[in-house]
Amino acid sequence: MDQSYGILSMPGTGFFGMLVIGFIAGYVAERTMNRDHGFLTNMLVGIAGSFVGGTLAGLLGINYYGFLGNLVVAIVGAIAILWLFGRAKQAL
Repeated sequence: MDQSYGILSMPGTGFFGMLVIGFIAGYVAERTMNRDHGFLTNMLVGIAGSFVGGTLAGLLGINYYGFLGNLVVAIVGAIAILWLFGRAKQAL
């Protein structure tokens, strides 16, 4: 399966699926990292996390597809983003 995807898409999900995955991933990352964010921030962190997680998965040669695969990758990426921002905040 060799398809190209747009910059704002996830393999195997549509636009609304991306928003749902983003919210769930942001919420799980927020709870995991003991943060307190709002609905929109959770969604944005989750969507950004999906791109970070997707890049990391690609570098490691991990294949993922569909709702569950994108959700796991997005959660890992969102946790990584929150961890990095937490470390940067501590350094200041």
